[in-house]
Amino acid sequence: MDYTFQFGQIWPRLPYLLGGAWLSLQIAFLAFCGGILIGTFCAAVKTFGGGITRRIVNVYVVFFINTPQLVQIYFLYFALPDYGIFLTSYMAVLLGMTLNAGAYLTEIQRAGFESRRQSEMEAAEVLGFTRLQQIRYVILPHVAKVLFPPLSNHYILMTLGTSMAAIFGVEELTGRALNVNAETFRSLEVFSIIAVVYVVVTLFASVVLALFGRFAFRAKMRIV
Repeated sequence: MDYTFQFGQIWPRLPYLLGGAWLSLQIAFLAFCGGILIGTFCAAVKTFGGGITRRIVNVYVVFFINTPQLVQIYFLYFALPDYGIFLTSYMAVLLGMTLNAGAYLTEIQRAGFESRRQSEMEAAEVLGFTRLQQIRYVILPHVAKVLFPPLSNHYILMTLGTSMAAIFGVEELTGRALNVNAETFRSLEVFSIIAVVYVVVTLFASVVLALFGRFAFRAKMRIV
């Protein structure tokens, strides 16, 4: 293979690409925050709710776990306008990733809810805690330590998953890489650089999350 790498055309566009990396982190962070709220609520319903509410949550979880995230975003972006609901490409990607994350985080957090200590629950009932107070003051502090590592791993996967936003014209890291590639036609150089950027971004996020988990929840996490 007679190919000469020419990174000189790409380096001037590196700040533009890094801006896309920041947007990727932003989308992943917002979608994860929304997903964690949905997941906490749905996990509580699956653990403590009645039959009807559990069935509704189960339908939501089964649908979003067993269909591709890309298909879900396609539906939000292309099908909802037929019903008078118009979303920008950014909002469609963010909403789709949030709903998808909520389903997965429901199952992750449900496992944490079920790992609660029965003795602590009985003590809370003796003290007169309501069900919401038991969740807030007894269950969540306990499961946070157990769940923080898998939740952190899911956030990293979500950061990498933002690359699909390029299909909808969102100029995150992969989207901007496609733009630079269309201008320079230096595919190997462009995608070699963004591969390195993805590695750096995910390693940085992993270290920050590991340090935060150790400090805030005393979670046992290895710092890369």
